[in-house]
Amino acid sequence: MRKRTIGFSIIAIGILMMIYTGFNYVTTEKVVDLGPIEINADKNHPVQWSPIVGLVLIFGGVAVMITPRVKS
Repeated sequence: MRKRTIGFSIIAIGILMMIYTGFNYVTTEKVVDLGPIEINADKNHPVQWSPIVGLVLIFGGVAVMITPRVKS
């Protein structure tokens, strides 16, 4: 049962990675600091990945789910 849950989770993450191929986050950087006067600039940082990574995760999740359970 645990193996099936892990496989399903990997598949769900793969589907999300195929739908959303990245995200952006913004940081504030100080440009000028002249005593009481400060000028700040927002800098955008994109994080992108290929949809192929999501496809690989989907296939990996299916492989985890269909492999037979090993009894020790």
